[in-house]
Amino acid sequence: MFDLVIRNAAVLDGTGAPPRTADVAIEDGRIVRVGEARDGGAREIDATGLTLAPGFVDTHAHDDGALLRYPGMEFKLAQGCTTVVAGNCGFSVAPATREAGRLVTGSAILAIGGSPVTWTDLAGYLEAVDGRRPAVNAIMLAGHNTLRYAAMGNEQRPPAAEEQARMRGWVEEAMAQGACGLSTGLIYEPGRWCATEELIDLCRPVAAAKGVYATHMRNEGDQLLDAVEETLRIGREAGCAVHISHHKATGKANWGRVAASLARVDQAAGSQAVTLDMYPYIAGSTRLEALYRIGRIDGEYAQALRLATVPGHPEWDGLRVTEVADLLDLPVDQAVKRILEGRGSETLVIQFTMDEVDVETNLRHPLVMVGSDGLPVLEGKPHPRLFGTFPRVLGRYVRERGVLTLEEAVRRMTSLPARVFGLAGRGVITEGAWADLVLFDPATVADTATWDDPKREPEGIALVVVNGAVALENGRHTGAGSGRALRYTPSAAT
Repeated sequence: MFDLVIRNAAVLDGTGAPPRTADVAIEDGRIVRVGEARDGGAREIDATGLTLAPGFVDTHAHDDGALLRYPGMEFKLAQGCTTVVAGNCGFSVAPATREAGRLVTGSAILAIGGSPVTWTDLAGYLEAVDGRRPAVNAIMLAGHNTLRYAAMGNEQRPPAAEEQARMRGWVEEAMAQGACGLSTGLIYEPGRWCATEELIDLCRPVAAAKGVYATHMRNEGDQLLDAVEETLRIGREAGCAVHISHHKATGKANWGRVAASLARVDQAAGSQAVTLDMYPYIAGSTRLEALYRIGRIDGEYAQALRLATVPGHPEWDGLRVTEVADLLDLPVDQAVKRILEGRGSETLVIQFTMDEVDVETNLRHPLVMVGSDGLPVLEGKPHPRLFGTFPRVLGRYVRERGVLTLEEAVRRMTSLPARVFGLAGRGVITEGAWADLVLFDPATVADTATWDDPKREPEGIALVVVNGAVALENGRHTGAGSGRALRYTPSAAT
């Protein structure tokens, strides 16, 4: 007798193939039968009229701290996500945890909060994650900002030879302990002070381990194409795969450049490994302090900024920066300084700077995956992508807009990221694979999180299975805690 049998589902296996009606049987955490499961199951679920897919992979997560603070990971599980790729944008909690100090413990992006930091390297962090019995699986990138701060603080200069060697050693250590690659966040300090050559050198041990370089590029606006060229050069000269995070063109003057950027990616893809991800919204989210420090905020840009979380001033959550300026009777620049007083490094904003046409252009491209980029700070009014990203793709862009087919959307959320990020035995429904599964109704699946009410779970997700255990059923979180900290498997990244 099987542990679990899901019967009569329209099975999308994750490869892009059309659906076929089948039973899927699970035993000891793995899929053991796809077809007709004649033997019974200790638990059987009739999935008639529903679609069964591999669990979704969030390719761009900032859940390093959330896996410890919120191991139930309700905001990801409810979307059908069974695995997250964390350590993005150059910020990771390991390696060099002790040396990075307050960058790890105090970062709003990492969101460690009050969780005790008991580890000193990636292996220790992964052990801590497993100890919390998270609801979803996680694989990690090593963050360049963390490494650079650990080696040389926030110094605006090239690293000395010994500092560069120290960073390279940490990358080697992280790859040996299961990291899937190196990430950068080149608009943030201290990463923004680095030269391209520094990154090429740090990516060489990534290449040796057959990992990936994932980057929040140096520019996503008027110098987007230059930033793409830098990314491609890093991969080409280091010899590793590259992955462009949250691909977009920000600022109205730059709308439409996504097409040119993707054309350059297509040209490069003939000779090097390159992929991308995106989130299905016209607004992003980041720290207000980061935008302020790079001189981004002027009167016009401030009108596009909505405050998500302002510690100490919950009455400002959800207001535009210009509205707070009016309330304080201050010019915008002085109002921003006032907002940043106190716990300013924890203040998060949502910036409405993108074009819907570019969102759809991204989604049509076969190398573009889906990443939420959600910042798991649950206070205030966070970006609704934290709760709604994957159902939004399925509901709005597949069913309503017809931008891509259902089987192609599932492929980009499952087997493609599993291959790129080395998730062995995941991302497909086939016998022998790990039983990470999502059962949903393609006729009703939809995001319900809004800008004013962003913490609402989606509709149409009937069941989520993680490593063979039912983790979510008809809106109820079971608390199974069956997720795992994963280690990169180069053989999966083919």
